[in-house]
Amino acid sequence: MAKLYFNYSSMNAGKSTSLLQAAYNYEERGMNTLLLIAALDDRAGKGRIASRIGLAAAADIFSSADDVYAHVDAVRKEREIHAVLVDEAQFLTEEQVWQLARVADGLRIPVMCFGLRTDFQGKLFPGSAALLAISDNLKEIKTICWCGRKATMVARLDGDGNIVDEGDQVVIGGNDKYISLCRRHWSGRDLGNKQ
Repeated sequence: MAKLYFNYSSMNAGKSTSLLQAAYNYEERGMNTLLLIAALDDRAGKGRIASRIGLAAAADIFSSADDVYAHVDAVRKEREIHAVLVDEAQFLTEEQVWQLARVADGLRIPVMCFGLRTDFQGKLFPGSAALLAISDNLKEIKTICWCGRKATMVARLDGDGNIVDEGDQVVIGGNDKYISLCRRHWSGRDLGNKQ
């Protein structure tokens, strides 16, 4: 039975690495995957998923206006798909999460989503909220704060390395713009040895 999976974490926990490893495992066994990435995230190039450790793969892009169910259905009519893997799943809309649930339920294709749970203000992304609500399987991928505790929050940094509290929910960036912190240090705005 195909399921909808949500693998979530803070920044720098290895979500893209895990996704690319899963894709490799399928492909090594002669099975086809469909990789999807949010159009908003072009850090590795448009239509490309890359990890910090150097793994990368081409992916189809989705924007908030796209019907991801229709896209998966169209691709599976051209070639068999054994799994759909979605990077930056926090950028899915609620409707798109339900479309992916239909892929799992109706097309019987497992869907594995990887993304952030919360933004820099500690608020759920719409896609993450929907995935937390309806996924069959939830898995937290852990990373650590500078203090060694589990990091569950992400702080956004300005150009000088100071924490910012306001702004658009979505600003694409990596280590230059974000740092993962435990809740205690996020609440206390404590960057520890990053200062």
